[in-house]
Amino acid sequence: MISIRGLSHRVLRIPKLAIGEGYTSFIGPNGGGKTTLLRLCAGIELPERGDVTVNGGSPRSCEIGYVGEFPDRTLVFERVKDEIASPLRFRHCPCSVMEEQVEQVAAQLGIGELLQRRTRELSGGERVLVALAAALIVSPEILVLDEFDSHVDMETYEGALRGIADFEVPHVLHATHHMEIACQADMVIFMDEGRARYAGSPSEVFAALEGSCYQPFGWGVRA
Repeated sequence: MISIRGLSHRVLRIPKLAIGEGYTSFIGPNGGGKTTLLRLCAGIELPERGDVTVNGGSPRSCEIGYVGEFPDRTLVFERVKDEIASPLRFRHCPCSVMEEQVEQVAAQLGIGELLQRRTRELSGGERVLVALAAALIVSPEILVLDEFDSHVDMETYEGALRGIADFEVPHVLHATHHMEIACQADMVIFMDEGRARYAGSPSEVFAALEGSCYQPFGWGVRA
């Protein structure tokens, strides 16, 4: 359980919010606070006031996987297999174990044929999947996907979703502008002006949006 209490940080003002295990989609207008909240849940930032905890502890005590909107900007290594292995390499994991885990995660995401490729030769969708593999190889307790679907087609996204399911990550937090993707989540949180305006199941949140002031902007209409 991710618990947020008395949070005041930058634009965010969230008195109380609980995010259970499963797949949670964050939706809402640009500038609403989605990315900031995800960074707090990942422990990348610390709250100015209030608390963000994961099962009672700090997010920084958890294994975190993070894939942003432009993962190609964070690729470091020349070859795909080395990029995927990088989190384990920085942990000084034995080479034999590292190679086995790289092959396993690549197979689960359906990108085994990319392992010998150069990262600069990959398509945008392939780079997203490589970044996702690197995030998943550490068996994260929280996987943050900050609009990583913005530059991939639906087929690539659905393949990634199936791969993520195989890893049984306790918390998947996904900021998206695609309502058809948000509808597949276990929980939806609608953010605007730093507030979690609505939170609940997809049917509950979309029903609330359809009767709200946000409906004219399209947020209450499922794609």
